[in-house]
Amino acid sequence: MTDASTAVATAHPNIALVKYWGKQDEELVLPLADSLSMTLDVFPTTTCVTRCPGAPADTVTMDGRPASQEAARRVVRFLDLVRQRSACDDRASVATRNTVPVGAGLASSASGFAALALAAAAAYGLGLDPAGLSRLARRGSGSAARSVFGGFALWHAPGPHAPDPDAACYAEPLAGVRVDAALVVVLLDTGPKSVSSREAMRRTVATSPLFPAWLAATRLDLRHMRAALEAGDLATAGEIAEHNALGMHATLESADPPVRYLTEQSHRVLEQVRALRTAGAGCWATMDAGPNVKVLCPGDQATRIAERLTTATGFPAVVARPGPAAALHPGAEAAR
Repeated sequence: MTDASTAVATAHPNIALVKYWGKQDEELVLPLADSLSMTLDVFPTTTCVTRCPGAPADTVTMDGRPASQEAARRVVRFLDLVRQRSACDDRASVATRNTVPVGAGLASSASGFAALALAAAAAYGLGLDPAGLSRLARRGSGSAARSVFGGFALWHAPGPHAPDPDAACYAEPLAGVRVDAALVVVLLDTGPKSVSSREAMRRTVATSPLFPAWLAATRLDLRHMRAALEAGDLATAGEIAEHNALGMHATLESADPPVRYLTEQSHRVLEQVRALRTAGAGCWATMDAGPNVKVLCPGDQATRIAERLTTATGFPAVVARPGPAAALHPGAEAAR
C-alpha cells in the first residue's frame, strides 16, 4: 500500500478439480456442495483500489479502459458491501489489469474478485483474517473464495443446519497434499462465452434432469479426491476430476434450453488426452464453463504433454503449476 486509502493486490485464477456448480442462495453465493481446486501460477489479476473522499461515484477501469456496464455494476455492488462493513461511504477508483482472458471459462472472475476483495478490504481498513477474506471474495464470485489461497483449496458449503450459513461458507488451504501436479491449459477460444456462468448455473439447477444425480456424485467425488491427494495418488485424483467435469457438462447439455460450452475443438483435445493416456502418459482432462480444456498431469511430464497437445491440435498450451495466495504489494501504479 502506498497510503491508508490505496491498496494494490494480485490474485491468480484457480481451476476446480471437483466442481462448484449450483447455489443454495443466490444473494449470499452459497454453493450446494463443497468444491476443491488448484490455484495456478499463471494469468494473474492485479487490482488497485483508491478511496476518493467527496467523489460522486465509483470509477472502474479494466486494462486501461472503462469497464463494461455489467462489469462495473458487479464491482460497485461489491464495493457497497465493503462500505457497509467498514462504515466508510467513500466512493472509490478501481483499476484492474488482467492477464487471463475474461469470460472464457478461465476463471477470470476468481482472480478478479479475490484481488478486488483483498485490495478493497485493505483500502477500507477491514482487517480480515484469511477465512473472512474468503467469505468476502465469495460475494463477488463464488470461485474467488478459493483464489484467496495458494496451492490446493477446499471451499466449504454450509450444511442444512448451519446457524449462520454465511459464516460457515469459506475456503481454506488443503493441508497434506502429496502430489506433484501441474495443469496444462489448452487455449482453444479466449473470447467471451455466449452464456454466462451465472445464467448457465441457474438454468442447469432449475431444469436439468441429470443435476440431482451429479450433485450427489460430486459430494462423493470430493471425499475421494481429498483422500487421493493426501495419499499422493494423482491417477485416482485425475480420474475423479475428469468424470466430475464431464458429468457437469452433461448436466449443462441436458438443461432446457441446453448450454453447450464444449466445441468440436474441445472434443478433439479430449480425444488427444485419452490417446496420450492409452500410450502411457499420466494425464486427465477437466473443463470449466467454457471450451478450453485443462489437463491434470505430473509436474515432470507437463512440458512434454503440453508440446504434444500443441502439435496434435494446433492450439497453444500453457503449463501451470500450483500458484501463490492473493497478496498485497506496494505500488499504486501497478494496475493503472
